[in-house]
Amino acid sequence: MPTSIKKFILVTADHHPHHRHFIKLLDRLASELNVDKEIRMEDYLFLIEHGETDEFGMAWVPQLLVEDTSGNIKPILTRMPFDARLKPDLEEAYRQCISKLKELGLIK
Repeated sequence: MPTSIKKFILVTADHHPHHRHFIKLLDRLASELNVDKEIRMEDYLFLIEHGETDEFGMAWVPQLLVEDTSGNIKPILTRMPFDARLKPDLEEAYRQCISKLKELGLIK
């Protein structure tokens, strides 16, 4: 049976400047792909295990991850892209997420 998306998981922090942008992106992806979503606040242990970390093994927020129906959890967006004016680029972030989901074989 092919693997599909079970849910999106956003690990974030209310005080982070990109928090609201990641929330908008999460809402759009979950709505358009009809997938559940989960928001975890400052769950660094979860990110150390499943997300991206730096060279010292430390995780950062926000990070958007996907869990598939087999229970695998993979990061799909760990840094917000910026436009030419150095503003968060939600359309590019959306494109990167869709591209990563296709790469993982979770959507066509």
